Amino acid sequence: MRHRRIAELMTREVVSVRGDAPFKEMAQVLSQHRVTAVPVVDGGNRVIGVVSEGDLLRKTADQTAGPGDLPTAPGVEAWERAKAEGTRAEELMSAPAVCAGPDWTVAEAARLMEVQSVKRLVVVDDEDRLVGIVSRRDLLGIFLRQDDDIRREIVEDVLGDTLRLDPASLTVDVRDGQVDLTGKLRFRGMIPAVERMCATVDGVVSVSSTRLTYDIDDTEQGGGRS
Repeated sequence: MRHRRIAELMTREVVSVRGDAPFKEMAQVLSQHRVTAVPVVDGGNRVIGVVSEGDLLRKTADQTAGPGDLPTAPGVEAWERAKAEGTRAEELMSAPAVCAGPDWTVAEAARLMEVQSVKRLVVVDDEDRLVGIVSRRDLLGIFLRQDDDIRREIVEDVLGDTLRLDPASLTVDVRDGQVDLTGKLRFRGMIPAVERMCATVDGVVSVSSTRLTYDIDDTEQGGGRS
């Protein structure tokens, strides 16, 4: 099977700012390009962080803070005070940036986004140079695949090439990304494997195998036929 790579989905023309970019320049970049965050890069285009609307809003909060409020309140972390007082990208940015490689799969990128609770990943090469950016919306694009393409990949790649099953023994129906499997397998224990492999195909929303039957029950109970 061929999983779509981040390089196929990412935005390649990415606006960025240098570490010494002043506050007003960052605000202008976010506004003009209608984005909520931009990578911060050094002179070699290597990513050193990300600055977002949230980072800039700390400055607004600081300007309206009263006595005892952030950032001067006791117990406030030093980095929070520094961010609120910062004026350049390197002072306001979140670092290190959460990054992915262009050869990552959609599943790998989605997993990192979930773990790090971020809406986008900066894409870098082996030397941490900026090559693109990928968002949640970009990853969701795989679910726009045509049903015929999904079915063809399941029949040819999953059932034929990977599992070495006779495609004629199973019927694969795909509607709106939902896969329905019908037919008979040699062993009952193969059903979960077929389900899992079909579910990993890009664009698959769900897999139903309730209409799959088998010749031999090789599970723990064993001995039965269906």
